[in-house]
Amino acid sequence: MEVTERTVRRDIARLRELGYGVESEPGPWGGYRLGSGTRMPPLILDDEETLAVAVALRDAALSGVLGSEEASLSALLKLRQGLPPRIADRLGELDNAFAYTPRHDEQQITPGMLLELAVLCRRSERTRLSYRDREGKATVRDVDPYRLVHTGRRWYFVARDVARDQWRTFRADRVAHAQPTGQVVELVDPPDPAVLVSRSIGGGTYPLSARVRLPLPLDAALRLVRPTVGIHHPDRPDGTIVEIGGNDADELAAYLLSLGTPLQVLSPDEVRQALLHRTRELFEDNGGNLPS
Repeated sequence: MEVTERTVRRDIARLRELGYGVESEPGPWGGYRLGSGTRMPPLILDDEETLAVAVALRDAALSGVLGSEEASLSALLKLRQGLPPRIADRLGELDNAFAYTPRHDEQQITPGMLLELAVLCRRSERTRLSYRDREGKATVRDVDPYRLVHTGRRWYFVARDVARDQWRTFRADRVAHAQPTGQVVELVDPPDPAVLVSRSIGGGTYPLSARVRLPLPLDAALRLVRPTVGIHHPDRPDGTIVEIGGNDADELAAYLLSLGTPLQVLSPDEVRQALLHRTRELFEDNGGNLPS
């Protein structure tokens, strides 16, 4: 190869630093060979391969097909930050051309806005947020971005409201515009973002809340009722009390029936009665007779 042994050793050391597994074997018939690495080494991709990976990561982040939307979004963010302009422009054209079918008749966040919010969280840069609440009222406020949380149905943007000095959760699909101010802030004692979102949408934002006891240990109850749907409290080793929010008693009764498991409604009585009414109707519609 017309290089010195010193050059070979230096190059091998550099490859190992990059994460490539390089095995060595001494002796006249020995040498170096590639083996399993200790971490993911740099990949050399051409334009088409890079574009394909970026599109796949974006779709994975939006659909949850890989089961970890946050990991997909983080990988996509790292990839896009290093894209040459010619590839970034092509990916932007695809973002504008693609349309996604909303799930559950819900508004869906655009890939561009999702990445923009992720960049702001990574930079900890104070942002002027244009936002619409669930009544459609538009507000503009300064926030300190912290994290993006995915619930399986929506993305939530966790940030500190500067004027109110409070940690808030914002539905990311309701963010109309996010304008960075250039001011980098240091966040003091930030909350657990997943817990904050769970408490926000589990009961606090609904006009009615029900307390239900499930005859399941905490880990099984969390699999049945996701943390972003209810607030869980262990109740002895074999039980869990869950607080679930809803718009009205009938909506809560329908959701509880859909769980397909024995349960006890602790409060309020209107949810208990709505559940009994739905159960009675279901029984009678299938040929059952209840005493009057």
